[in-house]
Amino acid sequence: MPTPTPLGIRVNLSVCPLGSNVFIRFKDPTYYPFAINNILLTYLRISDRTFVNQLITAHSYLKLLSWRKISNYFLLFSSFHYSRWIKKPIVWGKPTTLSIEPTTSCNLRCPECPSGLRIFSRPTGMIQEALFKKIIDENAPELTYLHLYFQGEPYLHPKFLELVKYAYERKVFTATSTNAHYLTEQNVSKTLDSGLKQLIISMDGITQEVYQDYRIGGSLSKVQEGLKLLIEKRAERKQLYPRVILQFLVTGKNEHQLNELKYWASEMKVDELQLKSTQIYDFENGSELIPSEEKYSRYILAKNGKWKLKKSIENKCWRMWQGAVVTWDGRVVPCCFDKDAEHVMGQINYTPMAEIWQNSKYQHFRKQLLTDRTEIEICKNCSE
Repeated sequence: MPTPTPLGIRVNLSVCPLGSNVFIRFKDPTYYPFAINNILLTYLRISDRTFVNQLITAHSYLKLLSWRKISNYFLLFSSFHYSRWIKKPIVWGKPTTLSIEPTTSCNLRCPECPSGLRIFSRPTGMIQEALFKKIIDENAPELTYLHLYFQGEPYLHPKFLELVKYAYERKVFTATSTNAHYLTEQNVSKTLDSGLKQLIISMDGITQEVYQDYRIGGSLSKVQEGLKLLIEKRAERKQLYPRVILQFLVTGKNEHQLNELKYWASEMKVDELQLKSTQIYDFENGSELIPSEEKYSRYILAKNGKWKLKKSIENKCWRMWQGAVVTWDGRVVPCCFDKDAEHVMGQINYTPMAEIWQNSKYQHFRKQLLTDRTEIEICKNCSE
């Protein structure tokens, strides 16, 4: 008798035990057209599900590559390591990744987020469709990854899913992050139609009381209902994408819920659960948001009684060779830690990305991080 799978697909299956896991093997190995086409794990530990998700994601990513994109990536990677060796910035390729900000608007008020706190010195707004298309048209031939997110809630942009579709039609792997308050039936349907490959859903508590302590103004039930709807509709359509990653910011206030979270994520059959450390602005004097378990924290307590970054700041940063961040109004900034756009390298509205990428301001910034990265303010709270 055909057996229902977690994806809602009925196929003939055979079950074979392996260690503490149960693997399910398709009797028809042609069902999925890629390397893991005849294997599906059903009774999964979180680590197993993560592994499978990464394989499926990698398949989609590789399908969108071209020799031009691969050679560009190789040039960037080579020039990064050559630059580290000679202590001088040399950049041989164009950006292979971009983060583009749909909007700075947000419906929540998270305490460590400048968008949630409404403390930006830069204006709030939404990217114009024409500007977005210009950026994609100029950069798609080299782009291997597009993260349609920086600050704000992407689904608040009225044409957000049209932007996703535009990038996908130009063979760009596209991902986004959301607080999942707008995963209505209509938006779920549009999301499944858009070509979005990866959807990161933030959920930092398994009860409303704990969830709303950080996601101020949020509704846990709305998040869970939207996530469940997306997974169910994706299964009904027999789609693999978008891959759904449940992201949990581990804090001192929610770390006691980790076991319950893992069970819930497994029951919901999310594709991957990510436990992420929390960025805290004023961390030196400590914070109740710092988890007690060191492995979930970016910070450790120093001998002088002050908190410091757990990881030392090295004079290197692959991100400065890999890609850039573009704000909703076209400012190009070096990375996602520059939330208030203090280091503007250029305006993509008026100047091609290829020119900005190689200009003196960008090169000076790269030179600084190769010589003394601790002098760059946004690097002082970096987890990379």
